[in-house]
Amino acid sequence: MSIFNFLHTFQPQAILLNLGLIKIHWYGLIMVLAIIFGYLTVKKINKYYKLITNNQLLDLCFYLVIFCILGARLYDVLLELPHYLQSPLDIFKIWQGGLAIHGSIIVGILTVLYFAKKYKTNFWQLGSILVPGLVIGQAIGRWGNYFNQELFGRPTNLAWGIPIELAKRPLDYLEFTYFQPTFLYESLGCLIIFCFLILFHYLNLKKITLAESRVADSAGKSILIFYLIAYSILRFSLEFIKIDQTPTYFGLRWPQIMSLIIIISCLTYFIISLLKRRKEV
Repeated sequence: MSIFNFLHTFQPQAILLNLGLIKIHWYGLIMVLAIIFGYLTVKKINKYYKLITNNQLLDLCFYLVIFCILGARLYDVLLELPHYLQSPLDIFKIWQGGLAIHGSIIVGILTVLYFAKKYKTNFWQLGSILVPGLVIGQAIGRWGNYFNQELFGRPTNLAWGIPIELAKRPLDYLEFTYFQPTFLYESLGCLIIFCFLILFHYLNLKKITLAESRVADSAGKSILIFYLIAYSILRFSLEFIKIDQTPTYFGLRWPQIMSLIIIISCLTYFIISLLKRRKEV
């Protein structure tokens, strides 16, 4: 059976294991796997740069996970505030989904800024070794949306369209059965970004000596900005086929507006930095 046939015929369930009082959700398990693979990836990269110690890295990743989950949840709650005001207990039901990546990115940047100052290291260097772990975690984590049957795209007749149960479909699409697997598109897109990030690190490591063992500030800046722009372009594009409710302004969905803000901010900063460096030369 091909992956297309599997996606087209398999009916995912949110709960992996039901033990009565204890229920293990696919979403939770996938998030744990995303965190583990993300951490192992960052640890492997840091092994070559020796930017911070393993204990410092473990400490940083622990707080990043905690704060990024809180930031992602708070961001989602603010976007869906009317719903959560009516059902405030739903705020704590993160196993049902509702973790917004833009919230994680904002809080993650603030957390890395704090720890870069604490460890007396460069923010761009530290961020550059973290983003491959982040994006591989995103690639894995998107499968949680699949099992929760959420954040899918428009109805489709494509061979890899995924079936969505009636209770999960928006009211305007009750007569349709198969929908675009946007989780899969984003997961594959994140894997491509991950490959580029690893390639950039590999090329950069070939340029520096073992004695230096640190990514140059300019290289770290380029790697981090590449991730922010590449993921924002991916997210901006996929929002055109998503049908979940989100605020809309000027004909654009809110995640698209946030993606544009990130892209413009990164490009502006990068251009200003480049011009400043040329003046210094």
